[in-house]
Amino acid sequence: MTISPLAPATYPELPVIAGVRLAVARAGVRYKDRTDVLLVELAEGTNAAGVFTQSLTASAPVLACREALKSGKARALVVNSGNANAFTGSVGVASVARVVDKCRALFGCQPSDIYTASTGVIGERLPDDKITAALGGLFSSLSETSWNDAARAIMTTDTYPKMATRTAMIGNVKVTINGIAKGSGMIAPDMATMLAFVFTDAAVPQQALQTLLSETNESTFNCVTVDGDTSTSDTLLLFATGKAKNPAADYADFKRALHEVLYELALHVVKDGEGAEKLVTINVSGAASSAAAKKIGMSIANSPLVKTALAASDANWGRIVMAVGKAGEKANRDKLMIKIGGVVVAKNGEADPAYQESQITGYMKSRDIKIEVDVGVGTGKATVYTCDLTHRYIDINGSYRT
Repeated sequence: MTISPLAPATYPELPVIAGVRLAVARAGVRYKDRTDVLLVELAEGTNAAGVFTQSLTASAPVLACREALKSGKARALVVNSGNANAFTGSVGVASVARVVDKCRALFGCQPSDIYTASTGVIGERLPDDKITAALGGLFSSLSETSWNDAARAIMTTDTYPKMATRTAMIGNVKVTINGIAKGSGMIAPDMATMLAFVFTDAAVPQQALQTLLSETNESTFNCVTVDGDTSTSDTLLLFATGKAKNPAADYADFKRALHEVLYELALHVVKDGEGAEKLVTINVSGAASSAAAKKIGMSIANSPLVKTALAASDANWGRIVMAVGKAGEKANRDKLMIKIGGVVVAKNGEADPAYQESQITGYMKSRDIKIEVDVGVGTGKATVYTCDLTHRYIDINGSYRT
């Protein structure tokens, strides 16, 4: 597998989070000779928060997680790659129940304390017997330091593991946040992301934890897209063990650090978009509202014509005009302004007379492209992130099951 050219040169060493232990196994769910199951143990009393796909064909694990989250507590997380356990009907629901039951017995807890997630092929029955057979060995090999292994075990078409860590102060106590994620294709989150799991030793009440996660998710994972397709399995979970024993205080710095972790993970997902060779940042301003600006930005970011032009290093800004127009939000054609790489290419409803394409020919070949659009109707603004669309996307997805 070719690693994305946008991959980081080095990967962070994630520190120990008190109250969290992890283990991975090669269960053979789909892949041979690679890890594909992750088990995470969470200390008793851990609070949980989550956001999930809004897809009407949500997977069995997503439905189970939504139900489990009603308790607000967690003792364990089980994740498998290679099979999404989506569109599998009552059989898929039963598969989740068997995994939860085996895990519940190992940890001596309630079924509602167990969270599961699956990623991979849709519409195939999950061989949950392979997962339950591996759980005993996973339980006996739990470790505080297996973060890199955990990030790799949840990968599917990802070319590199996605990890992030930050610290924050709550009162006078330092707390730590670690996050891992997977995602490369079928990326157009409508709540969260593909799969992302975040852990902290902070003591945060469950309702506050949920609010913090929902708010930070909206400005991070919900602002990225690779191909415009929302997964059946999108899951973002946040677990707080409380082991830092911080006081109940202002969570502003915790929210800052949480946002940074989610933002970093979200950008990694875009950078590892299937076949991606360029990271594209789209800043929209002058919209009727921030929601309108985001919708316009996503219209640009999801346009195959825009994305293929970017892949070819073609400054075809007329396609950006098209994407703005089809977004369905207010835009003043005669005030529309577009910049690429800081260079004004169009303004006042027409090509800028001073613009020469040679000004940005070299820039269009760079790995990091910035597009700015002002639609001239208000003060709403938003930033979204995407990648280019190359032939490798077709190659990867055309052979995904084979």
